[in-house]
Amino acid sequence: MAKNNAASAVVLCLILISTSMPTSECSSIPAPVAREEDVQYIKCQVCEKLASKLYRQVKNKRDQISFQEIPEEQINEIARNLCNLEEEEAVWIRKIDIVEKGDKLMLEEKNAEGYCNSECKTLQKACEEVIEEADDIYVHYLKEPNPQTGGMGDFLCKNATDACDSEPPPLPKDRTPGEAFMPKPSEEADVERKAKSSTESTPGAPRTNTYLMDESTNAKNSGEEDKDKGTHSHSKLTRKTEL
Repeated sequence: MAKNNAASAVVLCLILISTSMPTSECSSIPAPVAREEDVQYIKCQVCEKLASKLYRQVKNKRDQISFQEIPEEQINEIARNLCNLEEEEAVWIRKIDIVEKGDKLMLEEKNAEGYCNSECKTLQKACEEVIEEADDIYVHYLKEPNPQTGGMGDFLCKNATDACDSEPPPLPKDRTPGEAFMPKPSEEADVERKAKSSTESTPGAPRTNTYLMDESTNAKNSGEEDKDKGTHSHSKLTRKTEL
């Protein structure tokens, strides 16, 4: 239904432009929305990928400052940016496709960045939930003298949160499949990254809303195809193994 609405909005924009009528309706193209009911099926996988990304980002930062202690606020910023689609650190989310395999949802990594649709937003939602539930506890692990990358996954996904405590339930048989993964041309991705980098280096400059751009493209492609959580507590720390 969302894809049909978006496609209709694009058609309306074209009609308005061709008839020289006001194009204010073009801004009504709906932005992609997370399918929150799918989060439980992918949360563990997202957490494991996030743990790996977070470990590497912090390690790289530590290497840059000659192994000096990284301030907690910098670690928190790295973690938040990894889940924020407006930040370059979160490009990994745009390279993942959510695929149905039997009664499970699996994450498949792609070589190219894709357009952000509801699956992209669902991945972001799962990532944000992990960070929120961890409540900065991961900082203690990453501030250790020699944190291990393998241990980071267990710590974040089983100790600091319950993301991987149990197997997700089987998928409902009547679940509506998500959108197909649509790779973004490398030239377009490069232009967006440069624009974002320029915006971030200019104080007060407005951010480019890539969500609306992606949804517009998704809607057009959809038309062409038609033609042919519970709150987490600090008690999790008691489960932490000796590092």
